[in-house]
Amino acid sequence: MAARLLRAAVLGPPGSGKGTVSQRVAHGFGLQHLSSGRLLRDSLRAGSEVGDVARQYLEKGLLVPDHVITRLMMSELELRSGQHWLLDGFPRTIGQAEALDRVCDLDLVISLNIPFETLKDRLSRRWVHLPSGRVYNLDFNPPLVPGVDDVTGEPLVQLEVDRPEAVAAQLRRYKDAAKPVMELYRSRGVLHQFSGTETNKIWPYVYSLFSSKLTPLQSQEAN
Repeated sequence: MAARLLRAAVLGPPGSGKGTVSQRVAHGFGLQHLSSGRLLRDSLRAGSEVGDVARQYLEKGLLVPDHVITRLMMSELELRSGQHWLLDGFPRTIGQAEALDRVCDLDLVISLNIPFETLKDRLSRRWVHLPSGRVYNLDFNPPLVPGVDDVTGEPLVQLEVDRPEAVAAQLRRYKDAAKPVMELYRSRGVLHQFSGTETNKIWPYVYSLFSSKLTPLQSQEAN
């Protein structure tokens, strides 16, 4: 059905389930899943220049700055010019959206709206293995042994931004930064917003939207 390559993005606050939705879209429709978080973890593991810069912020429990994530994503998109792709968690600020504009136009932008209390509960149960960037959630994907990384056996830590007392401020920062991004894509007619507390209930609507743009690889909706 698609006459040209599809460029899409799934956006949402930390803990919104955008990674799960993105994985299902990528699997169901054959899009390359480009997660800013995964690419950041890969750069940390590889000890790249961008990864080393990012590590300095993460070790202090801080968010990685705009320009670092933008540089990482632009480099990856250069390698994907001939593919359908789906951005996961990017662009999260108007600066990142403007950088993306210089490369391409998005055809679809999915925004996940999840209640604050649901997000707070999910984030406060997230733990990280800093050297690799592996992320665990005590509810959805807990470590095999409590408090330690599955691969290395090294201790997990809870980032300052994921501590219960910091989550509210983190979500406010996301909302403030995301507002102009949402307004930009709404003005272009490509923004589609989905609300709920459970990914499995949101997914059929997302699936239907992508089905109007691309032929699914499988007939099953819940992959």
